[in-house]
Amino acid sequence: MQKRILIVDDEPAIREMVAYALRKGEYEPVHAGDAREAQTAIAERVPDLILLDWMLPGASGLELARRWRKDELTRDVPIIMLTARGEENDRVSGLESGVDDYVVKPFSARELLARIRAVMRRSREDEDDGSVTVGGLRIDGAAHRVFAGDQSVHVGPTEYRLLHFFMTHADRVYTRTQLLDHVWGGNVYVEERTVDVHIRRLRKALEPFRLDDMVQTVRGSGYRFSAAMS
Repeated sequence: MQKRILIVDDEPAIREMVAYALRKGEYEPVHAGDAREAQTAIAERVPDLILLDWMLPGASGLELARRWRKDELTRDVPIIMLTARGEENDRVSGLESGVDDYVVKPFSARELLARIRAVMRRSREDEDDGSVTVGGLRIDGAAHRVFAGDQSVHVGPTEYRLLHFFMTHADRVYTRTQLLDHVWGGNVYVEERTVDVHIRRLRKALEPFRLDDMVQTVRGSGYRFSAAMS
């Protein structure tokens, strides 16, 4: 079955251009011009990936990303932000809202498909991950869920991959570059600051369970995950 990709953009010409590229890449495109149409499309069938424009009428792409990350139905769906805002602070804001990647307009069909394939590949890799327990934290690989004791911990797709890598490589220090290679993939261009953004999001998710100290900053080196407090 073809992977379904939801395109959320208020410009019909952009949607048509993206849809054409997706069909070439053997994906099934679905169109939405605003938040209401996007919700209707999701209710009909949850997409395998969402391409989300930053600037939308009514609710912005950032608002939608935050909403979908809190929704049980869409929290695990990868989101790529389409944006004309290429400044670093804007990209970081997008990442902090819960998106997994971003593509700055104007972009080529080749670049877009490469980003989509990379995100899809990371999602498929997650499906094969086993269960792991470190300290009071547990990942159920089959259910694709994280638990602190018996309580569910809500994390986004990228935080899930990052946490799984940390937990399966506990008590070792990794630089930002190494984390990018292992979690994002060495053939995908992502800035090192992206790691810091997702580390903050992971710690925030663990904070209510007093487990955020397990993600430790090693000054001058990078990050380490450990059940032993630093």
